[in-house]
Amino acid sequence: MHPPVRTAVVDAYEIDVAGVTALLARYDQRVEMVDLGSGSEVDVILYGVRERGQGHDAGLHTLLRGNGATVIALGWQPDDVQVEWALACGADGQLSKTMSAEQLVSGLERIHRGRREGRVLPADGHCHPAVRVAGLTARELEVLSLITLGLTNQEIADLVFISINSVKTYVRTAYRKIGVTRRSQAVSWGIQHGLDVAEDTAPVAAPVP
Repeated sequence: MHPPVRTAVVDAYEIDVAGVTALLARYDQRVEMVDLGSGSEVDVILYGVRERGQGHDAGLHTLLRGNGATVIALGWQPDDVQVEWALACGADGQLSKTMSAEQLVSGLERIHRGRREGRVLPADGHCHPAVRVAGLTARELEVLSLITLGLTNQEIADLVFISINSVKTYVRTAYRKIGVTRRSQAVSWGIQHGLDVAEDTAPVAAPVP
C-alpha cells in the first residue's frame, strides 16, 4: 500500500482552500493534508487557477520553479484558458473543482505517480499555450526565439554552434508547425507568443544533441 500523498492546496480564495481541504481530509489513509507554508514536505500542490485572470500567472510560474512537488492545476472547467496557461507553464496535470472527493483523490494520485522524473520547464517568457500546442522541439523553439530577436541564420548558427544547414532545417520545421511561410510572419508569431525575451545573448534553450 502506498503511503498517503502529502497534499497542499493553494488558492486565492480562502473558501476554496477550506472546501477542497475538507473534502480530501475524508481520505486520510490516502491523502495527508499539509500547509505549504509550514515547512512540511509536500508531494502534491493543488493550485487553484485564477478564473478571471488573463494570461500568464507569475505566481504559478514562480511556484513551479521553486518547488519540487507535483503541481496540479485546479479549475472549474477543464478547457478554462487559465488551465491551459498553467499546463503550458509546466503544471503536471489538471483536475476540476466539480469533481467528487473520490475523483479528486484518485486524480491527484494518478497524476503524481505518473509524473515523469526530471521535467523540463519552459524558459522564462515561453509559457504561452500556443507554444505548447505547436509541439516545437527544444531546438526549434531556440531557433524561433532567436529569429524573433532579429538574428540571421548565420548569427544563430554561430551562437548555438550548429551548421547553417541545420539552422535552415529547424527554421523549415518550426515554420510548418506554427503555420507561417515568411520570416516576418515568424517574428510576428514569436512576439505575440512571448518569444522576444533575450537571455544575456545565451541560447534560449539548453543545447540539444
